[in-house]
Amino acid sequence: MISDLRELDRLTGGPGGARRVCWTDEWAAARAFLRELLDEVPAEVTVDAAGNLWALVAGASDEVIAVGSHIDSVPSGGWLDGALGVMAAVEVLRSLHSPARGVALVDWADEEGARFGRSLLGSSAFAGTLDPAAVRGLTDSDGVTLADALAAHGVSVDEMASVARDRHPSPAAYLELHIEQGPVLEAEGLACGAVLGTVGVERHRVVFEGRTGHAGTTPMDRRSDAGIAAARVMTGLQNIGLRHRGVCTAGRLDLDPGIVTAVPGRAELLVDQRHLDPEALAAMLSEARELWESAAGREGCTVAVERIFGIDPVPFHDGLTAAATEACGTGRSLPSGALHDASELAGVVPTAMVFSSSREGVSHAPDEDTSEADLVLAIEAFGTLAERVIAGGVP
Repeated sequence: MISDLRELDRLTGGPGGARRVCWTDEWAAARAFLRELLDEVPAEVTVDAAGNLWALVAGASDEVIAVGSHIDSVPSGGWLDGALGVMAAVEVLRSLHSPARGVALVDWADEEGARFGRSLLGSSAFAGTLDPAAVRGLTDSDGVTLADALAAHGVSVDEMASVARDRHPSPAAYLELHIEQGPVLEAEGLACGAVLGTVGVERHRVVFEGRTGHAGTTPMDRRSDAGIAAARVMTGLQNIGLRHRGVCTAGRLDLDPGIVTAVPGRAELLVDQRHLDPEALAAMLSEARELWESAAGREGCTVAVERIFGIDPVPFHDGLTAAATEACGTGRSLPSGALHDASELAGVVPTAMVFSSSREGVSHAPDEDTSEADLVLAIEAFGTLAERVIAGGVP
């Protein structure tokens, strides 16, 4: 399996990183390589109306366990993100011998959303949360529409919703192996761990309006400095995240007029908050609201806030997560700060994930890596989990 990953990297990667952006020729080449691997197993390979690739091996019962991830990447991405889970699913199919339940490999289409900005495209279609009308007109940097790009690969945006109605196969559980994309497991000296779920997200645009003034002639005690108000929020967010054991990030700050000789009269801040516990996430947001209101008042500014994105926390199946924790043998479970296809699947089917460690927590970059020793342990843990569930274990 690791050899397959390295061959995929050779075909669609290199020093500049992975080039498997969905709905491109490189992604199609990666899919072709995956099909070559699937030719070696007795699987029925199909592509659904959302572009998701399935490879089904029948079992003694009609129940089906789905295993997979996504083979697409971000531009200049890493060799393991997504691909690890797809190749693990291939390995699961290779290891089958008269399975009690059917097993379906799935390669979800366009998990990354790198070209059109809409992540989890194929898995959200399967889960029934995709609104085709909302994505049909999305364009890439060259002005190509999502609808046209998908049509070039045999997918109709208007027909994507049919996947949720048909759901063939309709899995009894979904399992996914993925790199952590963070530093926690490596820092603790652990090769792998179970995933509790994906965090909820609250994302807001916060705009402070003060008064622009000359940097040399406006006394410090006569200023309405929108930049200082934003800075108070940025430092306060760090304390909120630490206090609630969540994460808070001010990912972008724009100052106007944005020159060294003027007091900023306007500051725009993009704020991202994440937590697995919905009550903690709500508390973090409440404290952030108090923070930016206080900062505005202290600096003599007004503040306007717009919610630009939000998603609820998605806990994974308790029984499957316990089984994943046992299979890892580390006793470690942790939330995922990033979204995954499993986030969509968890709304319609019992779901679990296993994380492998990530070297220095780096991901979405050419130097993304995991030691081969840790990869082996994570792959073996995922295989143990898959074997147990396919044999009729939880759920």
